[in-house]
Amino acid sequence: MKPILKLYRGYANEQELMVFGHIFNSNTVSGYEFEKKRFKNARSIVKMFMVQTIANADVYLEHNGKKIHTRTLKDGYFKFCIPLDNDLKHGWSSYSVSTFYNDEEIKENGTYIRPFEGDLGFISDIDDTFLVSHTRNVFKKLYILLWKNINARRIFEGVVPFYQALSSAGRKTKEEQNAFFYVSSSEWNLYSFIVKFTKIHELPRAVMLLKDIKTGLMDFLVTGRGNHNHKFDKIKHLLEFYPHLKYTLLGDDSQHDPYLYENICKIFPVTVKAVYIRQTGKRKKQKVSDSLKNIESLSIATCYFKDSEEAILHAKKIGLIS
Repeated sequence: MKPILKLYRGYANEQELMVFGHIFNSNTVSGYEFEKKRFKNARSIVKMFMVQTIANADVYLEHNGKKIHTRTLKDGYFKFCIPLDNDLKHGWSSYSVSTFYNDEEIKENGTYIRPFEGDLGFISDIDDTFLVSHTRNVFKKLYILLWKNINARRIFEGVVPFYQALSSAGRKTKEEQNAFFYVSSSEWNLYSFIVKFTKIHELPRAVMLLKDIKTGLMDFLVTGRGNHNHKFDKIKHLLEFYPHLKYTLLGDDSQHDPYLYENICKIFPVTVKAVYIRQTGKRKKQKVSDSLKNIESLSIATCYFKDSEEAILHAKKIGLIS
């Protein structure tokens, strides 16, 4: 059976290009049918976590007239970090990656972004930040994931105009957008679902940095939970990769975003411009409020909000959006 080559959105700066993906055993991967209902939707979701990856497979990146070779890691993941000797154009561009099966080339095309020149960058969580997921209640979260198809999944009211305003803040044309990244504890298994959900709701096109792939039913039962250190590492990497940007961090109070963002702000007190935390319960959490006060002591704006309209008004007040 031919392997399946899956590519994700990559990113670049003036000096380096980063693109990445997975290689799967094809008999464990099928077209996910996100619009099916109830049992059929549940079956599609579970199958996303029952994949088999291929370790140590040959992978080739074609870029700038060169063919660069690497191999997949133990979990089928590969990543190319390529130094650049000439400037890439700004905006979204395409790249191609290939592998071989019985001397037959299998090639896929992906996209990467070099952000347009500007000074704003945005990093957002996904679950319970813009996608209603009920992460505080594991049974409710699994029920919604299994029984609600992509058209039935809810987005928080006001998120779309807020994120669209952030994406276009300070821009004179629709073609130029600010750098947007979705960094989440959701696994790579859910990448296609998240891409489709953000397209349906016209959220900014973004690079996604997710958690390590899961390959079993037990892994599915704890999806999105566990250690969140990978989010800290990925956000720290982005701030170092694009040091000239002023970042706004967007998250929620259902898990660890406020404290993770507080630690980021302590390391990058000049780089972070603002922190937005969505209130997911009936009341604000004192521990979260204390964390945000600590962030404010570093001269970084914060907003602990229940409704997106409150966040929009705050963003206007600090001059983040017009």
